[in-house]
Amino acid sequence: MYDIYQSPFSERYSSKEMQYLFSSDKKFKTWRKLWIALAEAEKELGLPITDEQIEELKKYAEDINYEVAKQREKEVRHDVMSHVYAYGEQAKKAKPIIHLGATSCFVGDNTDIIIMHEALELIRKKLINVIHKLSLFAKRYKDLPTLGFTHFQPAQLTTVGKRACLWIQDLWMDLQDVEYQLSKKRLRGVKGTTGTQASFLSLFEGDHEKVRQLEKLVAEKMGYTAWFPVTGQTYPRKLDSQMLQILSSIAQSAYKFSNDIRLLQNLKEIEEPFEKNQIGSSAMAYKRNPMRTERMSSLARYVICTALNPAITASTQWFERTLDDSANKRISVAESFLAVDGILDIYLNVVDGLVVYPKVIEQRIMSELPFMATETILMEGVKRGGDRQELHEKIRVHSMEAAKVVKMEGKPNDLIERIIQDESFLMTKEEILDILDPKNFIGRAPEQVDEFLEEYINPILEESKELLGLSSQLNV
Repeated sequence: MYDIYQSPFSERYSSKEMQYLFSSDKKFKTWRKLWIALAEAEKELGLPITDEQIEELKKYAEDINYEVAKQREKEVRHDVMSHVYAYGEQAKKAKPIIHLGATSCFVGDNTDIIIMHEALELIRKKLINVIHKLSLFAKRYKDLPTLGFTHFQPAQLTTVGKRACLWIQDLWMDLQDVEYQLSKKRLRGVKGTTGTQASFLSLFEGDHEKVRQLEKLVAEKMGYTAWFPVTGQTYPRKLDSQMLQILSSIAQSAYKFSNDIRLLQNLKEIEEPFEKNQIGSSAMAYKRNPMRTERMSSLARYVICTALNPAITASTQWFERTLDDSANKRISVAESFLAVDGILDIYLNVVDGLVVYPKVIEQRIMSELPFMATETILMEGVKRGGDRQELHEKIRVHSMEAAKVVKMEGKPNDLIERIIQDESFLMTKEEILDILDPKNFIGRAPEQVDEFLEEYINPILEESKELLGLSSQLNV
């Protein structure tokens, strides 16, 4: 294994559960389930297929003779026909009716759709668990004031919990997209070579209703209630594009979170987990690099870029189908799901172990709050009989001098001390200091956290409580 390329998704990033969904074993076992469903439906509609043949197909449904198929593909250069051959070598009595009336896309495309839907269900489960963990974090820190930033410049205060709600809301919007996509899931169906169902119409001697029933029966046997009403040879490649746009959106949300944590870690306000024996740098032993969130950013960027592939494929398919989609979609679809799976595992791991430093947060607030408090101090001074224009000018002068002390001399912000010593404001030291309580400047942030969680997030978590309880340990 050390002398050939190994995908980082298998070795480092993606879960075993997601890897299995895109494995050869999952694909080929699903092919056999489709062949069984087709044979059963054809038999039920009157074709000369026996119970004995069906039972033989079921007997070998999970016991794939891979070496036979592999050797056959070297000879015929066709993966589906190689597996039809291999299946027939095991289920000899059923050999004549395997794949009856079907084209390769019957197993290939229907399987791809089934796998994408199962993968999206796994993404949904992990998304809900990340939202749950973030909601607990938001609730815990809903009242903790923190300096807000616009343009990464100090702005009005918010709270740590309120900021977390911004991360949750992005994921909540993604979850809505995931659930909408799952709500309209459908198979390619039983369509034939160019989507006209001509081969099946021939099998059923021109009986259109039986062909319609065949498609319905096969879909039901595979757990579906809907299928594409019309196709060419393949299902619409627009589906791949829609799927990857959803994955890209999740990646965008994770990217935003990961960047925020990386910035906060630089500010020493919040840190991602850092294990006892973890090494931050090979040269600088003191470093605590945000490697988890950096990895999230890296994988998210990959997914966002990869989403362009199926968009181009969908727009460049010729008429009923061309094969320039095949190699591309094998890579882009699978790796996007594997990457987002890895992203959400990291997200879950990081949120589970976020470390908040209230004292550092408070220190940064107090370095900026005096400037923000000047408007309130001005109004209070006017209430006590001061001249608004005179007090405004005094605050301007004091602010410039305080800023000079901070920027030129590297000393603490002494604006409040200057105002306290200025008798023009007609306020006691205690009255001025009371104004400086950070909680006076966070508006409705705590209430917004409660309202958002109670009205929008908790109902989702309650409906999906059987999915909760995931935790994530990273491979490396």
